[in-house]
This record gives sequence, C-alpha cells and structure tokens, in this order.
Amino acid sequence: MNNTGRRLLRSKFFLIGFTICFVIMLLAIISPLIIVHSPDKANLSQRLRPPDFFKNGWAGHILGTDAMGQDVLTRLLIGSRYSLLIACIAVILSGIIGICAGMIAGYYGKWLDNLIMRLADIQLSIPTMLLAITIVAIVGPSLYNLTIVLVVTCWVQYARVIRGNVLLVRNMEFINASRVVGASDLWIMAKQIFPNVLTPCIILGSQQVGYMILMEAGMSFLGLGVQPPHPSWGVMISDGRNYIQSAPWTVIAPGVALMIMVMGCNFLGDGLRDVFDPKMKS
Repeated sequence: MNNTGRRLLRSKFFLIGFTICFVIMLLAIISPLIIVHSPDKANLSQRLRPPDFFKNGWAGHILGTDAMGQDVLTRLLIGSRYSLLIACIAVILSGIIGICAGMIAGYYGKWLDNLIMRLADIQLSIPTMLLAITIVAIVGPSLYNLTIVLVVTCWVQYARVIRGNVLLVRNMEFINASRVVGASDLWIMAKQIFPNVLTPCIILGSQQVGYMILMEAGMSFLGLGVQPPHPSWGVMISDGRNYIQSAPWTVIAPGVALMIMVMGCNFLGDGLRDVFDPKMKS
C-alpha cells in the first residue's frame, strides 16, 4: 500500500464518510432486490401505521407507513436512488463544464478570463435556490430539468477553484518547455495542466454531492423536483409535514437519512482534503 493509501486509512473523517456513503449507495443499488412492498401503490387501510421495527420481520412495516399507506422504508430506499442519481449526474456534468471554463479562463487569461469570471460573479450574486426555482418554474418540473438546473447553478465553484490552480502552473518551466517544442494548447491543458488540478476537482466533487442532494431535496420539497408518485427524500418530507405531530416517523425517517448522507459526503470531502491537500487542514 502506498503512502496516500495509508494516510487515507488513518483519516477518521475519510473512513467515517466513506463508510456512510458506501453503505447508502450499496442499499440504493440493491434496494429493488430486497424491498417487499411497492413504493408507489397506495393502501389506505394501512395508512399512518407506526413503525413495528422488526416485530413482524422484513415483511412488516419497519419504519411505519405514510398517509397513503405506503411503506416508509421502501420509499426511503427507492427514493435514495433518485437523490443519488440526480446528485451524481449533476456533479459530473457541472464539474466538466466548470473545469473546462476554469482551465480556459486561467490558461488564456485576458478577455476570456474576464468574460468567464464576470459571468461567474453575476451568477454568484443571485441566490442559488432562487435561481433554481425560477428556471424550473419556467421550463417545468421533471427529473431532466432538475438535473440541468443543478448543473447550471453549480458549475461556478469548479470554475473558480480550477482557474486559481491553473494560474499557479501555467507559467511553470515544464509548460513553457512544451510550448517551445510546439505542443498545442489543448495538449498542454489536457496532458500537463489537468493532472495538476485533478486533486481539488476530486475534493470539491465529493463535497458537492452532499450539496446537490440537499438542493434536490429542497426542490422536491417545493414540488419542483421529483414528481409523485416517484419517491424522493424531499417529497417524503413534504408529504409528511402535515402529519408531523400525529405521525412523526413520516418526516423523521427521510430527514435523518438526508442528514446522514450529507454528513457522510462532507466527512468524505474533509478527509480527502486533509490527505491530498494538507496545507488546507485546519
């Protein structure tokens, strides 16, 4: 095992965050194989049943049922698939756009740098949730539109971080040597600059997953994200808020799941930062 692997294993933040994210992602992947109840089919005769935990085994309502008689645990597991899928796709796409924009701005500088960074400043001046709500209200709520909205609102962080790192390496000797021998700008950026800015991309991406999940849950809570009858943690919290006193498990279960997932992503990002960029460690 190399030195980086040993440092990762010694990082408590990384181990806790990785374990949480791995377990939740594993449950999301295998959930269609282990669920007993339908996540969409209503059963009003079973509505608002309290959790029986494992009193009736896996076939019972371990975390109770919601106002439509749907099993909370089943919807929690299936809902994690939507939340994680949207978050991961949004992180990848926003990362690609932000990295490309940041590398172009940092490498070429001058008017391109000013144009891209001023666009980033304008977007940062608008509250992210307000911008997301406005866009979805115009194009309509759907999984596809929600993903696009998250990409549009979150590429700026990547662009600013990557631009700063590119500015540090673009005039180094090995870059100048490549220019002298006739290497193209695209080759230099892809083969020499990008590997040197990959570490902050990984760290930021791991932290952005938790933020994207929160954004997706917030949009779904407002009815602008995942649409019923498809389950989502935000939709479950929204549906259960009217029964928070009579049936608190309908809100507590998705709320705790959301908190644990976001905490795991933040711990994972902090652990990666401490290992790969120890100068940033507080």
